[in-house]
Amino acid sequence: NMNFLSGIWWSLPLVLVWATPPVTSSWWYMGAVGSSRVMCDNVPGLVSRQRQLCRRHPEAMLSIGRGVAAWTAECQHQFRRHRWDCNALERGQRLLGRVLLRSSRESAFVHAISSAGVVFAITRACSQGELKSCSCDPEKKGSAKDSKGHFDWGGCSDNIDYGIKFARAFVDAKERKGKDARALMNLHNNRAGRKAVKRFLKQECKCHGVSGSCTLRTCWLAMADFRKTGDYLWKKYNGAIQVVMNQDGTGFTVANKRFKKPTKNDLVYFESSPDYCIRDRDVGSLGTAGRVCNQTSRGMDSCEVMCCGRGYDTSRVSRMTKCECKFHWCCAVRCQDCLEVVDIHTCKAPKSAGWISRT
Repeated sequence: NMNFLSGIWWSLPLVLVWATPPVTSSWWYMGAVGSSRVMCDNVPGLVSRQRQLCRRHPEAMLSIGRGVAAWTAECQHQFRRHRWDCNALERGQRLLGRVLLRSSRESAFVHAISSAGVVFAITRACSQGELKSCSCDPEKKGSAKDSKGHFDWGGCSDNIDYGIKFARAFVDAKERKGKDARALMNLHNNRAGRKAVKRFLKQECKCHGVSGSCTLRTCWLAMADFRKTGDYLWKKYNGAIQVVMNQDGTGFTVANKRFKKPTKNDLVYFESSPDYCIRDRDVGSLGTAGRVCNQTSRGMDSCEVMCCGRGYDTSRVSRMTKCECKFHWCCAVRCQDCLEVVDIHTCKAPKSAGWISRT
């Protein structure tokens, strides 16, 4: 159970606060039920609209903390085979800040997935009765009809519209303070992330009747696992569209006329990404020295690509694995423990392994 609240100060989604005082979950809970004004006034970096929401909904901050944990893990999962692996989130908040200050594809993805994480967490908290300001979707009542016939709304439908509304108010508040190109880009990607969660809202039903004959059905709407949102936004990252501001400064146009105009579901970016090969504070890169690479792969995790042509070291390690597994009727799988010797390949460091900084 990761202690995500220890980093909630800086990661209250993309308010770009990078100082992390030690906060325990018990302290956060006492602050939430005690003096929400004192708690919210002491979170550095919040704009006035965010402080208002924090004071009005202190219990929602705990849910946002869960959202931070969800999107951080998802970001690291999606980038696990890439030079930039999203671990700047754990290795230094200021380093992540450098990534977000650029208008790159990685920044676009982080804004989208973090916005999605807040939607997911707030919506889940509504359904579980953890927030005073919302509950199950109040619109899903009475009877309805789908391709299988008539059904009754029942159970607890996820209140996705409230989750989106809250996330838009809280996450976008920072960007609405600015009118520059980066603010417009961030607002676009924040919205794409919110829309991605709603895209995977699915109808679930339970049958009623004699022997489950399904003469009557009760249905509700539920969010899919967050991994589906992550996978979808990963595809959008790979197909992200480079844009430039239009002449009147109110929107985007594609940088390359051969590409299609971005829709509200697409991720957009202004700047090309650095190669992330070496440690560089100014671009938020940890470099790839010491990263494990795949000697047989031809993809982004291959030793040639991951190590940026610097070569790699190989070490032989022993590890225990499950082997000779057999199915026993009924119903167990029994395995033996086997000692396996494998080669681990890690990228060599550049000749000058220190930080590069232009400032």
